[in-house]
Amino acid sequence: MLDYVLPAVYALFLWWFGTGAVLFLDGLPSVTFRKTMVVATAVFAASMLGLAATAGEASVAGAYAAFTFAFFAWAWQEISFYLGYVTGPRRHACPEGCRGWVHLGHGIQVTLYHEIKILVTGAVMWWLTADSPNQLAFWCFVILWSMHQSAKLNVFLGVPNLSEDFLPDHLSFLRSFLTRRPMNLLFPVSVTVTTVAAAWVIGLAAAAEAGSFDLAAYTFLATLLVVGVLEHWFLVLPLPTSALWEWGLKTHGSHHDKSTDDDSVLRTAVAPIVPANSPVAKS
Repeated sequence: MLDYVLPAVYALFLWWFGTGAVLFLDGLPSVTFRKTMVVATAVFAASMLGLAATAGEASVAGAYAAFTFAFFAWAWQEISFYLGYVTGPRRHACPEGCRGWVHLGHGIQVTLYHEIKILVTGAVMWWLTADSPNQLAFWCFVILWSMHQSAKLNVFLGVPNLSEDFLPDHLSFLRSFLTRRPMNLLFPVSVTVTTVAAAWVIGLAAAAEAGSFDLAAYTFLATLLVVGVLEHWFLVLPLPTSALWEWGLKTHGSHHDKSTDDDSVLRTAVAPIVPANSPVAKS
């Protein structure tokens, strides 16, 4: 039983703590952002090196390492977005009454560079692990990206719980792209597909040999998918989800740097310290 419990608990802890850490850091004064981004980029680079070094290790320890590297690779995507360093060419709110395909186009523009960076990172992770026995990190990253895209589309199309308090002040313009509605047609599709995928991977984990790499790897993947299902339900159920990260939200709204407005922060979107936004789907 511990073969299943330990990877699941480890994954859940990183998800919970990582989300809270990103919320805490992006709510700090803007003077801290550059140091945060430098450290996060260094951790990301170390993760890519570690991923390359352990791609041939198909063991339980290798599964934990791969999951950790994938987590840090994803955390870098989120930190660079929520600090305002890598967002998109559009850096202001959508005008009142903007709807339809024009509104969708504006939504794509506000996160375009962020999404391109995710795709580039995923491609690098695939290249580093191609033809290797341990490709867990790449598939973890694919699941995180898929859940990110699904959640982003759902809050754009409309859900009851938008969690606007998760957005830092310097990205407040993103609220114009969130829609509050009882439901949208994509939501049941998202939940159904993710639930079926989670059930399938849970079955693979249950059939894997005790103490094997496959058991640990499938448990990590299944946990991410289950978290994805939960995050989607958080969007529609009347639950106090922000209480899970109350400690991370303490920095939000606790200060206001009058010398830095939304536009001036977002003009750093192509800052040279970034070499190349989400969740519970906070992007």
